[in-house]
Amino acid sequence: MSEPAPTDANNSEVQIAAAAPRSVKVWDPVVRIGHWLLAGGFLTAYLTAEENQPIHVLAGYTVAAVVGLRIIWGFVGTKHARFAGFVRGPGAVFGYLAGLVTGKSKRSVGHNPAGAAMTIALLLCVGGTAISGMALLAAEEGEGPLAGFIAAESEAAGPVTRSAVEHDLAEGAEMSEEGGEEMFEEVHETFVNFTLLLIGLHIVGVIASSLAHRENLVRAMITGRKRGGD
Repeated sequence: MSEPAPTDANNSEVQIAAAAPRSVKVWDPVVRIGHWLLAGGFLTAYLTAEENQPIHVLAGYTVAAVVGLRIIWGFVGTKHARFAGFVRGPGAVFGYLAGLVTGKSKRSVGHNPAGAAMTIALLLCVGGTAISGMALLAAEEGEGPLAGFIAAESEAAGPVTRSAVEHDLAEGAEMSEEGGEEMFEEVHETFVNFTLLLIGLHIVGVIASSLAHRENLVRAMITGRKRGGD
């Protein structure tokens, strides 16, 4: 029995399906889950800095773990997760940004050059925030993974401090400890403020790229899928 001849309606459906943009898998679960854990962890740590120290510290450890995993994944992960696959030089970054202004920026299936630079900058700043926070915790409370290292540094500097303030050893030790805490606190706050600046620029960049390339980059980081092709 012969098959019925295709109708105009069937032909139209085939043409529409062929013209529809093909969706491809871009972001693997490590990248997606890590992205949102990093965002949530930093936000939680920021909001609880003065209110709930245990949650603040836990959020900081979460951020540090995610940054460490993402760095490792950047060398051994999937195609679009590896640094070698998306990191570009300054020329490519500025060229892409100029293209956004003129409407001629080239779309990338993975990270665009500006997004790649922002990814590296955020990893460095968020990682610096977490490490400086651990150092501050060690200096203030004598706790955390850096407590032994910070204490060892203080002991090594002890004899120099004593010789300089032999008239009052106790006061000299207290001044040294307070100075160390202030230094770690200033470094920590600097990393936090710079990270906040980068987050603001990141949000602006995501919106601009989404509009320029007519795709929802936030949804892509949730589903892991983007439009294929160009």
